Amino acid sequence: MKRRKKWQVFPGRNSFCCDGIIITSQQQGIFYLTCTLIIGTNILFFVFEYVPSEVSLLIPICAGILFFFVLATLLRTSFSDPGIIPRATKSEELEIENQIGGCVCGWPPPRTKDIVIRGQSVRLKYCFTCKIFRPPRASHCSVCDNCVERFDHHCPWVGNCVGLRNYRYFYMFLLSLSILCIFIFAFSIAHLFLRNFLLDVWSVVGLTGFHTYLAGANLTTNEDMKGTYSSKHEDVTNPYSQPHILHNYMQIICGPLPPSLIDRRGLIQSDSSNNFPNYNGKSTLLDDKNVINHIFKIKTTTKWLAHR
Repeated sequence: MKRRKKWQVFPGRNSFCCDGIIITSQQQGIFYLTCTLIIGTNILFFVFEYVPSEVSLLIPICAGILFFFVLATLLRTSFSDPGIIPRATKSEELEIENQIGGCVCGWPPPRTKDIVIRGQSVRLKYCFTCKIFRPPRASHCSVCDNCVERFDHHCPWVGNCVGLRNYRYFYMFLLSLSILCIFIFAFSIAHLFLRNFLLDVWSVVGLTGFHTYLAGANLTTNEDMKGTYSSKHEDVTNPYSQPHILHNYMQIICGPLPPSLIDRRGLIQSDSSNNFPNYNGKSTLLDDKNVINHIFKIKTTTKWLAHR
């Protein structure tokens, strides 16, 4: 019997290409629309001869560089593992059930755990699909059916979740796309309908501004929408925010990326596809220090791990 690789029996709703190197959501229709709109708009810009002939050849060259950077960051966002957390195997599921304990006085055991990060209490929730306690800032995506580290949101425009491992590329995609839109608009005003294109430009610029605010505050879209660390709660502060706003930008844009946890190209050791192997044989339980140190490698939780 031919041995299969882990990505071939991956339990989430994802699609894989190139022997598991590329991972995306199964819902790719809007992503193709995004590519069509970006490529189509730039084709319209490049086919007009007015700008290079009447202004400067340097303008379409700069636009071309921006265009390829936009495509590169889009594809990197769309085809990267956003930070998927492996599901618990059968043995790990039984172990965590034993740790939680049985029913007490007829009531089911609690499915949450409270930890303290920088003096702020953070609640960890148990995922009934993945059978694990989700790390801080992680959430379960209902579209891809995976728990994702530092889950921001599922973006249909890029056809993937946006999380710990691809947020920087998503932000650079928005930033470069905004610059490209303004650039093309400024030099194509005579050839495009101003009203319609202006709306498109500011919608992207507005989204870029929103994520610039989120990155500066070290928040996710998920946390901002829920008001987890809203200023309305005087006794609640964001424990992940750095002392200076520039430190937050440096952490998100330039900080080290953890390796993928799902090891999707590894060979399956067992013929059973029900027990999906975890990353390098390590446990996905909250109390396993090896995986804890791996999942919480980001700078914001280092102090908490040191006291575990």
